[in-house]
Amino acid sequence: MNQRFRWPDERLIKAAQNGDVTSLTTVVMESQPHVRKFARSLCASPQDAEDAAQEALIILYRKIGTLRATGALASWMFRIVRNECLRQVRLLVSRNDEASAEPEASAGPSAEDAVLRRLEAERIAAVVGALPPDQRQVLIMRDVQGLPGRTVAHALGLSNAAMKSRLHRARAALRHALAATDRAPDRAIDRPTGGDSPP
Repeated sequence: MNQRFRWPDERLIKAAQNGDVTSLTTVVMESQPHVRKFARSLCASPQDAEDAAQEALIILYRKIGTLRATGALASWMFRIVRNECLRQVRLLVSRNDEASAEPEASAGPSAEDAVLRRLEAERIAAVVGALPPDQRQVLIMRDVQGLPGRTVAHALGLSNAAMKSRLHRARAALRHALAATDRAPDRAIDRPTGGDSPP
């Protein structure tokens, strides 16, 4: 690991937990490069990554006192960032669902339909969140955000052909994973728990 960016040491974390503002500021500053790196690898777009990193650092600042093991800071931050990225995917999926359901709005969807739609959005978000980062990025940018293929290819530094190939693999992996969860309805989907519950 690059020696320039190290996680804060346990003594510093302990002082921050005990309310020392200078230590807390230092912990947040020293955690920032790692949190941003997590976010860039987990989120679909640079903007989502920035939002997730900011949210994780705010949670760190506000809730460091609830961290039980000082050595678990990295895994706590990783979990918060992952959950924030998944939350953003869920929001995008449900926004797209709402947009496609608008013509039927006059008929008024039932409460059951709304719940089923939300559960399906959560299931899709959990499956998308489990895809490898390169597949997750291209799938969300192309299919969820609806960006043009050329824009996605350019943003990811890929040729159009490479982007299409990666998107094809991502869609196939998504279909396979969704089919697997359909076949095993009794098995719980690995849904993330609240992003701010520390280890």
